[in-house]
Amino acid sequence: MEEKPEEAEPVEGVAGEDAAARPSTARWVRVRHEAAVLAKDIGIAGGICVLVLLYIVQPFTVEGTSMLPTLENGQRIIVNKFLYRVREIRRGDIVVFYYPLDPSKSFIKRVIGLPGDTIEISDGFVYVNGEKLQEPYILRKYREHEEVPPARVQLGHYWVMGDHRNGSNDSRAGWQVPSRYIYGKAFLRYWPLVDMGKLN
Repeated sequence: MEEKPEEAEPVEGVAGEDAAARPSTARWVRVRHEAAVLAKDIGIAGGICVLVLLYIVQPFTVEGTSMLPTLENGQRIIVNKFLYRVREIRRGDIVVFYYPLDPSKSFIKRVIGLPGDTIEISDGFVYVNGEKLQEPYILRKYREHEEVPPARVQLGHYWVMGDHRNGSNDSRAGWQVPSRYIYGKAFLRYWPLVDMGKLN
């Protein structure tokens, strides 16, 4: 009696000639999937970075010495461009704005007068609405002993001054800053690292 050849027992997960090729194929599919997921994540992260830089914060390099000793020439800062969408500009804020006499240039100064305020300077000291303004950020050597007669801040405008009072082009020259020209508040100095810190 002729014996039938024994049939090979099926092995789970392996099917004939494709058995050897299947693990490498599966691995390639997995690698492609993970690469696609990584590329998507990088794209999303890049998009978020662009949105942050366009609408929330932006790095700037300080040019000039008008904000000494608070800021020095060449220092790098972060400017919050979103803050003034949710709160008003305040006295004492260090702001970045388009220079009213040449909007192609950007300036950085400190807000001294708010819309409707009356600003007067006597012997280098600032008076707002008749009261002497306390300015601990001004060094004696940078204070200009000048006299500026009372001036009213226009509605929708701000009176700004540099902390280096005897070396700053600011509202004492007769110009004020329209609120629409102010596009951010300087809040962090990040370079050089030894000078890193919050700005006040």
